[in-house]
Amino acid sequence: MNHSSASPPWWHGLSGLALALVLLAGCAGEPDAGPVAPTTSGPSGSSPSVTPPTTPTPPTTSPAPAVSSFVYFLIDTRAGVRLARERRVLTGADPATAAVEAMIAGPNDPDYTSTWAPDTRVLAVRRAAGVVEVDLSGEARRANAGSEAAARMVQQLVYTVTEVLGRTEPVQLLIEGRPAGELWGVLVWDRPVRREPPLDVRMLVQVDSPGDDAVVSSPLTVEGTAAVFEAHLSWRVLSADGTVVQQGSAMTSEGQRFAPYSFTVALTRGRYVVQVEEDDPSGGEGGTPMTDTRTVTVE
Repeated sequence: MNHSSASPPWWHGLSGLALALVLLAGCAGEPDAGPVAPTTSGPSGSSPSVTPPTTPTPPTTSPAPAVSSFVYFLIDTRAGVRLARERRVLTGADPATAAVEAMIAGPNDPDYTSTWAPDTRVLAVRRAAGVVEVDLSGEARRANAGSEAAARMVQQLVYTVTEVLGRTEPVQLLIEGRPAGELWGVLVWDRPVRREPPLDVRMLVQVDSPGDDAVVSSPLTVEGTAAVFEAHLSWRVLSADGTVVQQGSAMTSEGQRFAPYSFTVALTRGRYVVQVEEDDPSGGEGGTPMTDTRTVTVE
């Protein structure tokens, strides 16, 4: 019988099966290497690309918006020392503190003044139990002011801080955290003080816009408030050498109490002084009429 073409013996299949079982047993005996992280290859077998961890973006904080408010100063008038005001743009987290700091630093208009010690620091402005407290450093005790000017300094602070806060509460001055008490050798501020009536303490004619030394265009609009006889005002525009180049009159919306007014004047390029004056029905017997001025440059 020819055995070369016969099927392999049956035990040959068993030997192959045994070999496979041995190999599987060997693999089962190897230690577990743990899961393998997937990798990605770049083109043409380049190194795997790795995405760096993202760093959280810190939240952005918007700057506090600027606040426009009036800051009050002092001026000599026919009726004694009065309050005059300048519009200021106040920046920072606390507009009330910025307003008091501007008051202490002094006016832009050379016709106005402030007698607070310029190195006075504002420690805090806060509301507490229906009172606005203004806490100043010890330098606030220094002032070269007589009794009338000192009384107006009190109202200067009261008007400035209540204006920016839009409040009507009384104001208590603290110095280094304690009620101010005796001040400047002429008065005592030991309890909250309210605004006195504006007719009693404010200058009766006020230019609010433009500001002093402003650069403006023509036609120029002048705006302000005044408390004048029969709501009547006169105005003049003077050139740099004092020549009257234009003049006219304006009316407030109401007489004998503070009310707004405005007028517009066309001017050529140059530097001018705008002068607004109360009407004088006494013909000079009541003293020099109250006048407010602004120096402007027209471009």
